[in-house]
Amino acid sequence: MNTRRELKLSDGSSIDFFSIPALEREGFGDASRTPASLRVLLEGLLRAQARGQCPPESVAHLATWTPGRAEREEIPFMPSRVLLQDFTGVPCLVDLAALRSALRRRGADPSSVEPLVPVDLVIDHSVQLDASASRAAFDINLDREYERNRERYAFLRWGRRTFRNLTVMPPGLGICHQVNMERLATCVRIATSGGRPFAGPDTLVGTDSHTPMVNSMGVLGWGVGGIEAEAAMLGHPIPVLTPSVTGVRLAGELPDGATPTDLALAVTAALRKQGVVGHFVEFFGPGLDTMSLADRAPIANMAPEYGATIGFFPVDDATLAYLRATGRAPAHVDLVERYTKEQGLFRTRGAPEPRCDAVVEIDLARVEPSVAGPRRPHERIPVKRLHQAFAESLRQPIEDGGFGVVDGLSTDSAHRLTHGAVVIAAITSCTNTSNPTLMLAAGLLARKAAALGLRPPAWVKTSFAPGSRVVTDYLERAGLLKDLESLGFHVAAYGCTTCIGNSGPLPEDTAAAIRERQLVAVAVLSGNRNFDGRIHPLTQANYLCSPPLVVAYALKGTVLGSLTDAPLGMDPAGRPVFLRDLWPSKAEVRALLDLTDDAALYKRRYNAPQPSDARWDALPSGASDDDTWDDASTYIREPPWVRNIGAEPEPVQDLRGARILCLLGDFVTTDHISPAGDIPADGTAGRYLRERGVPPAEFNSFGARRGNHEVMVRGTFANIRLRNQLVRRAGGWTRHLPSGDEMEIFDAAQRYRSEGVPLVVVAGKMYGAGSSRDWAAKGAALLGVRAVIAHSFERIHRGNLLGMGVLPLEFAEGAAPPALNGGETISIFGIKRNMSPGAMFDAEAVRPDGTTLRFAARARIDTPQELDVYLHGGILPLVLRGLLGGR
Repeated sequence: MNTRRELKLSDGSSIDFFSIPALEREGFGDASRTPASLRVLLEGLLRAQARGQCPPESVAHLATWTPGRAEREEIPFMPSRVLLQDFTGVPCLVDLAALRSALRRRGADPSSVEPLVPVDLVIDHSVQLDASASRAAFDINLDREYERNRERYAFLRWGRRTFRNLTVMPPGLGICHQVNMERLATCVRIATSGGRPFAGPDTLVGTDSHTPMVNSMGVLGWGVGGIEAEAAMLGHPIPVLTPSVTGVRLAGELPDGATPTDLALAVTAALRKQGVVGHFVEFFGPGLDTMSLADRAPIANMAPEYGATIGFFPVDDATLAYLRATGRAPAHVDLVERYTKEQGLFRTRGAPEPRCDAVVEIDLARVEPSVAGPRRPHERIPVKRLHQAFAESLRQPIEDGGFGVVDGLSTDSAHRLTHGAVVIAAITSCTNTSNPTLMLAAGLLARKAAALGLRPPAWVKTSFAPGSRVVTDYLERAGLLKDLESLGFHVAAYGCTTCIGNSGPLPEDTAAAIRERQLVAVAVLSGNRNFDGRIHPLTQANYLCSPPLVVAYALKGTVLGSLTDAPLGMDPAGRPVFLRDLWPSKAEVRALLDLTDDAALYKRRYNAPQPSDARWDALPSGASDDDTWDDASTYIREPPWVRNIGAEPEPVQDLRGARILCLLGDFVTTDHISPAGDIPADGTAGRYLRERGVPPAEFNSFGARRGNHEVMVRGTFANIRLRNQLVRRAGGWTRHLPSGDEMEIFDAAQRYRSEGVPLVVVAGKMYGAGSSRDWAAKGAALLGVRAVIAHSFERIHRGNLLGMGVLPLEFAEGAAPPALNGGETISIFGIKRNMSPGAMFDAEAVRPDGTTLRFAARARIDTPQELDVYLHGGILPLVLRGLLGGR
């Protein structure tokens, strides 16, 4: 297949590209109505085939794709770049450094471990909100961030100096996904092949589940575990089965009062109901003509919340407008337009709609103001009903999703706190701070409220953490920053903060009242995640909503009583002030939008030195490439993955007599599995640190210590909201069998290891939903978990388990799973002789009285490449053996 062609540019020059229309002209059918996301995949196959890395049959398979086709083949996806954030990026660099150390010990060249594609790491996850609601908050939080993370950041500077293809963006710049859109994403990338430059789609994978936010620009990319990202960095393609494509046809226009956040929550609820786990989702329809690219970003960002691999918007005029507004060079914008039109990747008004496996219709005109919660991003509730829904959930039993409150609306006399008190109100997260209309609406609402003398009650911790410094620039230009500050929404950080649980402490009197009276306190935030225990240990109910609604709920101070029909407060004359009095109209927001549409803002922020650069430059970066491990460090330690592996993998074995470490229900997220947030002083991880001389005040967070496997394994399955059915209490506890002793999960795993007993985890549906935390798999592997048996898996976590050599198994579809109580021993037969993609195994669970429950389990190894990874015991052993074999 010779599809290399020449594309003429506006300056008279030309550039090569691999032409999809040329493939069609060779007789591979008309792909004009193939979804644009699949056409991007197809272009990648053309390039791979030209390099001899992909057989022509794979190209033909995708080129002739039709909806509903049953055959699914493995497609090698080689992203053109990798995006990291610091929580997941540090373990990636630790693993690359471990590979270098393993090669050095074997007398091989450690420099052969080098990313083969550009890797960008944005430090955005570490900052915590120790301070808020003051102009000093930003500097206080940044200073504390550097104090806490000096070792980690020095290690990242070592990595930046050691790896040629790695760029590290220091703290205080923004959130990786917003920086990706505003700065890193190009839509079309230029590379070299055969001595000549060629153009191709900008594609990526990122070690954060919200990487699909960049899909709003027509850039194909999704979240993967750190383990898969490492393989991609080192030149290993990511295997993708031919995806199912669900189309979302958008029609109409958002009404006054509804925001892009409300639309994103509506899409999330609709697609969760439809069932799109693992699908490509592509948006089309006349509704797109009424939406700016910034309006699309929250929808794409929420792809993991609706379960899809991507939430894709093709390149169109809105994309070109965004590229110009964010300071991309005119010649590059011209290249993007010419290239995407030539390849059939450009959406035009009235063009034929793509053919999809299924189509969901959404009328924008029917979208209404909403929140999502109290525990899941797809639990959408209209704002007008939230007070009723919360009151109902208070008395619902915990096992039915409620809070099990039986004592009425308990009140604290000092604070007037009740159940439903809003104690955290956070404008945060790239999900919504990337959208100027949302930020301007929040500022306008704050201006009107401040002018009427309204202020949040004393118990509300307010904070503002934009995903980009440009947000502050245009709010200042519009005069709205001071209005937000007057209500306590001072800029406290440029990072993820509350959205990932770095909410910081509540005032002690508020915290004491919540604990003593066991109040169901509330957080409202403009983020994308609200799982149990994520936002703050003391907020049991957490609601996602738009930035202006965050301000409104901060003013009200509670979710009890109607937000729409009851007053938010009184003006100086004693007149009630309602939400309708404060809510800005579309016209008011549009009048200020021109202030945000200024390429100079973006050029200045991304090209000029940043305020935190001096702190960054003062950090050590190691004396040499070998200067990696410090035995005294409690942040960075050499992991065990490749330290002592043999030259050949050991044969896989059947699983016999395994004990159940955790027996879990549905929707157990990676937040439940992987340690995050504060490190409890009385837990196994806290004891480990104290034994090494680290006082509790210096523990930092689990996320900050992801480079130390000893800390992380002790926090695995230790989330305070985890419900392991082997014990009655919540948290990281289990029952050791057959002794019956109740103990922390890490201690039980150590005891089982000493007894030579393998372990399994048994779970319900959507196991591993949520963030792309590789430590949810790494921790399980270190605990001795050989297999996870679940009703279904979320995509990223399944891949991470395989990447660590842990076998994901699903109960056979259509067969009733056994009613396990956790006391059984589990055996899986046929692994040794029949392991293959999708293999079915016979399994049995034997109870203490000898009763045997037999069932079938299917291996969720989906591709030959995944099988290779599993047989090697994980991706890193596979990579190391490949490097050693290539000496």
